[in-house]
Amino acid sequence: MNSRTIFINIFRWFVLLFVQIFLLRNLNYYNLSTPFIYILFILVLPFRIPNLLLFILAFFTGLTMDAFYDTLGVHTSACAVLALVRILFISVSVNRDAYDEPEPSLGNMGFKWFSLYALICILMHHLVVFFLEAFKFSEFVYTLSRTMISGIFTLLIILLVEFTFHNRKAN
Repeated sequence: MNSRTIFINIFRWFVLLFVQIFLLRNLNYYNLSTPFIYILFILVLPFRIPNLLLFILAFFTGLTMDAFYDTLGVHTSACAVLALVRILFISVSVNRDAYDEPEPSLGNMGFKWFSLYALICILMHHLVVFFLEAFKFSEFVYTLSRTMISGIFTLLIILLVEFTFHNRKAN
């Protein structure tokens, strides 16, 4: 990664965590839907980032969220799972070494690929967050519905952000 990419990712980390902590923290719909836009940072990290660095960044991102949400490792665990799902999805769907694009964004990968990638990663992240938060199977249906509604809400916000700020491919 060059210094410009590092600066952009540091800036993106601060902005997304600021928006999550100070704007979206109290935005929920009848305690069913909670958007987690901060995971966009992990989703759009460059393809060629080493897996160890990806896990370290995901760990510290989740740890920061846990510090502000008082959730004792819930977001840290979910971000680690998100990093694992990201690695697996990208390794199955894209040859990282042969691909010229620097990061898996909407502008670089297209709407269909990015939407599927984001949906799978978001749902896995939300499953971990909400099941660790509830920590009982008696609320299985409620937790699953909360995961689905929050996942769709988060996906819509992430797609909106990506449509607003993504760089279009030069044809």
